Amino acid sequence: MDIRQLKYFVGVVEAGSFTKAAALLHVAQSALSLHVRQLEEGFGTQLLVRDRTGVSVTASGHRLLERARIILREIQLTEAELTNSVAAPSGEVTIGIPSGAARVLSGPLLESVRSELPRISLKMIEGMTGPLEEWMAAGRFHLAVLYRTAESVGQMTVLAREEFYLVVPPGEPPFENSIPLVDLHAFPLAVPMRNNNVRRSVADVVAQHGCVLDVRFEVDSLSTIINMVMEGKAYSVLTPSAIQKEASQGRVRTVKIVDPVITRSVVLAVNPKDERSPAVSAVRNLIPKVVRTLIEGGHWSATAPDLA
Repeated sequence: MDIRQLKYFVGVVEAGSFTKAAALLHVAQSALSLHVRQLEEGFGTQLLVRDRTGVSVTASGHRLLERARIILREIQLTEAELTNSVAAPSGEVTIGIPSGAARVLSGPLLESVRSELPRISLKMIEGMTGPLEEWMAAGRFHLAVLYRTAESVGQMTVLAREEFYLVVPPGEPPFENSIPLVDLHAFPLAVPMRNNNVRRSVADVVAQHGCVLDVRFEVDSLSTIINMVMEGKAYSVLTPSAIQKEASQGRVRTVKIVDPVITRSVVLAVNPKDERSPAVSAVRNLIPKVVRTLIEGGHWSATAPDLA
């Protein structure tokens, strides 16, 4: 077993097939197959099940996968500590960002890293909050932008605070500028799945006030939810960042939820194993500056934590 074999094994598992892994790793497929076979022969056990659709991991393969990720992460961190410096951090930093926040943050963050941290390669993974939470807990990211209620922020850095709005199809009759929470029951909603933090933030407040919601559709795709609203098939409960583009173009309308206002915190979490990495620290320190610039410039309808 050597480091290259571990890297190739993890690459094949994460890609789901030898063909995809070969393209991503820029290695011949035959070489990947050889290295994985040598691993299996060395351990005397099957690690992968190969079929026409790709590969799946055996029980032994799963155990090796967990260990291999830890080993490769430690090697990467050691290399960074020996070759990196606070003055000129370099290396790859992986960050997970929810789909809503990504719509306002991704572009400016990538541009800021490119201009201010040119030796850092930022790998950004966008998704719904449920899977992002799980991947962050599993150590798949160095950093993650997450959503929390004010009471569950803990030691994480608060980037912004957002309020929830009822999102309305554009052809609906005129609405007031706000709607009481108790009146939401009248609108058929398309919302994220139950494991989504956005859904939990709203559900907790609704339950506390004895209200009910008419949830017709549970969809773990922000773009699908927005399209359903634009087409008049449903309403939704989202923050302005998620539909800022569509609202500015008149393709949806927003109505502020009041009595009470529902808020959430946008926070930045760091993998404890990566806190000493200069590259991770550099990106970690840059993100709050980018968020503040977006808020102050009116590009993110949120409140900065020290102005809330």
